[in-house]
Amino acid sequence: MDDEAVLARRFEEQRPRLRSVAYRMLGSAAEADDAVQEAWLRLSRSDVGGIESLPAWLTTVVARLCLSALRTRGTRGEVPLDGALPEAGEEAGADPEREAVLAESVGLAMLVVLDTLAPAERVAFVLHDMFAVPFDEIARMTERTPAAARQLASRARRRVRGASPAPDDAERDEQRRLVAAFLAASRDGDLDALVAVLDPDVVLHADRAAGPTPESVDVRGRLRVAHGASAAAARVAFTEPALVDGSVGLVMAPAGRLRLVLAFTFADGVISGIDVVADPERLRGVRIEVL
Repeated sequence: MDDEAVLARRFEEQRPRLRSVAYRMLGSAAEADDAVQEAWLRLSRSDVGGIESLPAWLTTVVARLCLSALRTRGTRGEVPLDGALPEAGEEAGADPEREAVLAESVGLAMLVVLDTLAPAERVAFVLHDMFAVPFDEIARMTERTPAAARQLASRARRRVRGASPAPDDAERDEQRRLVAAFLAASRDGDLDALVAVLDPDVVLHADRAAGPTPESVDVRGRLRVAHGASAAAARVAFTEPALVDGSVGLVMAPAGRLRLVLAFTFADGVISGIDVVADPERLRGVRIEVL
């Protein structure tokens, strides 16, 4: 019992780091906890006397479990959209508040971009760039050579950073200010603040998957758009600014899976258009980058 207690204590010391590794790979707190718990079960059945480095051994086990889960996971569009947006926290698992804290620690845009990577690319990038795991260790986990593991991380890094042209700093700052004000006012239900960042003739277009009806919806005028944005914000969780096709927009990504995008058009210091994209086919054509 003393040996088991010592082993359990040593494992618990590693649990926060292992959970962080697994969450960044899987984008789901529940799935990350499952991977970490499975690692404990495997450790408890193993001959620990033959383990040279417990942190490295556990990282390898968790990484392989995550890699397996990523390979068997469906595509981003595996969950059909039925035309209704999810309620706040609906898809976040048993503990939406904890999921939100974890997502904030990584960044929703980062999780969305990671979700576009091939499984081995995601594992290599997360382990090397986020946790400084050497490529020779990553190679063993992914059953590749160190050179191939380095190439996986390099390809992932290029996709994470994106390939947008260098933005005009002043223009990008103005876009960020407007989108941040729009998001804050929507969440607070502050109609006056919302109206202030919208063009009088603003048009909001929502595709069929995003709207409350089977048809696409166009809403015109800043008062109507402000009322709609405020109502929607109360039930939409996990929303964060990101680059959407090169301009500042908003992404909704429960459990790191892209579900909805708000692409904005800007003119004369206000928001002149909003395109709400939720159709899986359209989402696959949207380029998301980290701000």
